[in-house]
Amino acid sequence: MSKMTQTLARRTERKTRQRAANRGAIVEAARRLASREGSHELSLRAVAAEAGYAPASVYEYFRNRAELVLALAAEELSQAARLLKEAKDGPRAAEALFAFFKSSAALSDAAGVFEREEIPAEAERFFNGKLIAALTVFSEALGKAPLKTREDQADVVLLTAAVLGLSSLARAGRLKVLGLDEAELLARLQGQFAAPVR
Repeated sequence: MSKMTQTLARRTERKTRQRAANRGAIVEAARRLASREGSHELSLRAVAAEAGYAPASVYEYFRNRAELVLALAAEELSQAARLLKEAKDGPRAAEALFAFFKSSAALSDAAGVFEREEIPAEAERFFNGKLIAALTVFSEALGKAPLKTREDQADVVLLTAAVLGLSSLARAGRLKVLGLDEAELLARLQGQFAAPVR
């Protein structure tokens, strides 16, 4: 490899690392802002201000708000997958997921983004990949991997949706309004996790 080729390769590598660091800083600023004000309130301009970037710089990394919300949700799915790997079994997995999703609304907000906003195709593919990876880890935590039938897949999705829904209701304070005890509901749900997936 010539010296010029090596120099170009190093420059390209540095530029790639810098872009990744900048994108990470923007996502981190969005996470801070979302935790303070909710991800439904995110705007690229507000995230730029939080990150200390010019708004035009943020548009180099995220074309619109929907892409940024999906990036936050994809990161949340990765964190959930790590929690599931640590939990190792269904009941602890349910508790870990419940606590995690109760403290964050990015995944719930992503569902709204899919309904209301234009999503770049590559952002949707990236999110879907993270979703599939998290569901795969979840099926492993349930002791059901590899999933052999479509019904097995559906059961894992249903149990995951139940945890997400319960955590969303708890976060919004709706369980108390309904007179339901969070711990009791979680225990009932954990019983479903312990039950064999058909």
